Amino acid sequence: MSMTICKTNEITTSARLPAETRNKLIALSKAKKMTMSEIIIEALELYYNQEENEIDSFTLGLQYFGKYNLGEGDLSVTYKERIREMLRARQDSY
Repeated sequence: MSMTICKTNEITTSARLPAETRNKLIALSKAKKMTMSEIIIEALELYYNQEENEIDSFTLGLQYFGKYNLGEGDLSVTYKERIREMLRARQDSY
């Protein structure tokens, strides 16, 4: 990737694109009557906005944590014992 500084505080950057991607870029450029640079800048801005607005899984689930309280605060600690009890109960029912 090479970079050149222009007079208008813009930097020219070149990148290697697969032929198919370049052909799609050229076709889109003609269809939208925009330069390839304008399309790439717009696409990068959309990508940056998406990355900034991306919420991690913890934040997404925050509203649901503790919503359904079963009254047992040690479920993750005692799960093995509960499974043993369930298996014993099942075995005793035969």
